[in-house]
Amino acid sequence: MPDPVAAVEATYDRMDVVDRSEIWVTRRHREDAVSEAKEIAAQLAAGENLPLAGKVIAVKDNIDVAGLPTTAAAHSYLYRPDADATAVARLRAAGAVVVGKTNLDQFATGLVGTRSPYGAVRNAWDPARISGGSSAGSAVAVALGIVDAALGTDTAGSGRVPAALNGVIGVKPTKGLVPVTGVVPACYSLDCVTVFARDLGLARLTAELMSGPDAADPLSREARADVVLPPRPRVAVPTSEHLADMAPGWREAFAAAVASVAAGGVEIVEVDVAPLLEASKLLYGGAFVAERYAAVGAHIESHRDLIGTDLDPTVASIILAGAAPSAAQWAEDTATLARLGAAGRALLAGCDALLTPTTTSHPTLDEVAADPIGVNSRLGRFTNFANLLDLASLAVPAGFVDGLPFGVMFTGPAFSDRALARLAESLLAPSLELFVVGAHLSGQPLNNQLVQAGGSLVRPARTAETYRLRALATTPPKPGLVRVPEGGSGVEGEVWRLPAAGFGTFVAAVPPPMVIGTVELSDGSSVSGFLAEPWALEGTEDITEFGGWRGYLAARP
Repeated sequence: MPDPVAAVEATYDRMDVVDRSEIWVTRRHREDAVSEAKEIAAQLAAGENLPLAGKVIAVKDNIDVAGLPTTAAAHSYLYRPDADATAVARLRAAGAVVVGKTNLDQFATGLVGTRSPYGAVRNAWDPARISGGSSAGSAVAVALGIVDAALGTDTAGSGRVPAALNGVIGVKPTKGLVPVTGVVPACYSLDCVTVFARDLGLARLTAELMSGPDAADPLSREARADVVLPPRPRVAVPTSEHLADMAPGWREAFAAAVASVAAGGVEIVEVDVAPLLEASKLLYGGAFVAERYAAVGAHIESHRDLIGTDLDPTVASIILAGAAPSAAQWAEDTATLARLGAAGRALLAGCDALLTPTTTSHPTLDEVAADPIGVNSRLGRFTNFANLLDLASLAVPAGFVDGLPFGVMFTGPAFSDRALARLAESLLAPSLELFVVGAHLSGQPLNNQLVQAGGSLVRPARTAETYRLRALATTPPKPGLVRVPEGGSGVEGEVWRLPAAGFGTFVAAVPPPMVIGTVELSDGSSVSGFLAEPWALEGTEDITEFGGWRGYLAARP
């Protein structure tokens, strides 16, 4: 049975260890979250079915959570909702505990994660690079292992670009499947509530639990019957000219992902996706930006004196420009979009999905500061058209380039959400387990390396009674686990699960004298785990009597 209280306590401990304040706009008081977790534990004990019990979530700060302010990353916009957004209420009813509101590109306007008076949200892997936006804090909170899942929103790609740049799953449901009641609108007719998670199953479960019509949202709608994939699905990929101007190594990474999907029994066909990319330009370059002005333009108009302080200048310029398009331009752009959509559907006829890179590059913070509009525009090449054309989309990790995550995206017709998840399973590599005993334990200084590699804690564990533990002379301090022929004892540690690609990246970076070998556990199973080379043990202190690394650290003066 899950332990909701332990999960919440571990989350707050992890927040302190990670120490990334820019992720959050508001953190919920620890005692309030623990109190709610105790209530959930009592419900579980009484036999209630709570599918998200023991799961901790974060919520983008343009989505209402009762008891916490909503700012949309503008203090001048702050209000205190009396009720949860419908999506949040459904997750809390399923046992999830909300621990805070996350930072975002202000008014959900941007794909960079830097347009906020609460600070630029730095990437989970490389703090010199952007996290992607607008759901920046939510993606990074998941990537750093602080929360199990997080909610974002997606109008132009905000639930997918940050997923790709931080190496997590990003679910953008079909428009209307998840009601937007209680969500500050960016473009109301296009907005989607999205999910970030490190596990596809949890991401999809979270999206399913939020789905269903809501009388308060007239654009919400019921899911249709599942799309049935043929025995050999057919997936389109862009022709080579549409993969130009990608970051170095990204075309090769995409080719590898395509080959992996094909190896799973999928037929790959090249398609000229020019009509879809042309439609993307209408999101910001056409009259549809008027929806952004309709949403929050009046607030910016009445607070022009705050532009440059509380109100981000780039965001303000985009939204205020939304007052200019005429009704005639809106009509013209609507007709253009219909034509491009029809052309795109014709090109993709007979295909079950479109597979693309999620985005085009991973800029640095300095690059975005030098060209905030241009960089943002390039990041949305493959994402901007989805909501305009009523498509579902799913972003998944697809390996690493130069030590940074690379991601791809499956996009399909409305209500193909579950089929896209089944296609994604052909790409996601199997996971591997790793036993750790020292500086990689939860709360220890190197644990972040495991989390960045996509790791998640499986369970505490103990070795068989055939090991000794020694304190090594390393920086930071680490123990060395060694198997002995006699006089051994059980040593406490943790089992973590990593995706295969992350496992390979992690193991390649393990410095001597540490090695990865096979460790026998007290339950008789064997897993990969940290061991120390024998030469490094000479003259070191035997600390086996303390039971494990944490016991040794606690006993030190």
